[in-house]
Amino acid sequence: MEILWDEIPVFTEEYLKVMDITDKVQQIIREKKVNEGSILIYNPHVTSAITVNEPDPELWDDLLEAYQRLVPLKANYKHNAKYRGIPREENAHAHILNTFIGQSVTIPVREGKLLLGTWQGVLYIELDGGKRRNLIVQITRLK
Repeated sequence: MEILWDEIPVFTEEYLKVMDITDKVQQIIREKKVNEGSILIYNPHVTSAITVNEPDPELWDDLLEAYQRLVPLKANYKHNAKYRGIPREENAHAHILNTFIGQSVTIPVREGKLLLGTWQGVLYIELDGGKRRNLIVQITRLK
């Protein structure tokens, strides 16, 4: 068994955005010549998230609308009050949603392919956008 590392850079201009990063993850598997093993994609940021779900832009719109209903962008958050007036720091909604959605996904790899279901893709979800970020990738490759 061997552990390999990589990163996936992501950038969004939008404040809230869903991005399908499945092809980038699969490209890393090809480049690292992983035939069997697993891949962990870790998001080291507290105002964005990562998950596995359907790569459908209409569903993404539904998700973002649902997130805003569950955790409104503007509400009486103590975190926001503490940072009032400091640009980019009134983002309690993003911290809260991050805890609901998640920080990482682990996906098995078999015969050089991600073992995803028919309607599954790896989704990066920006919750406090206009930022450049890096996702950490840890690959467990079986020899």
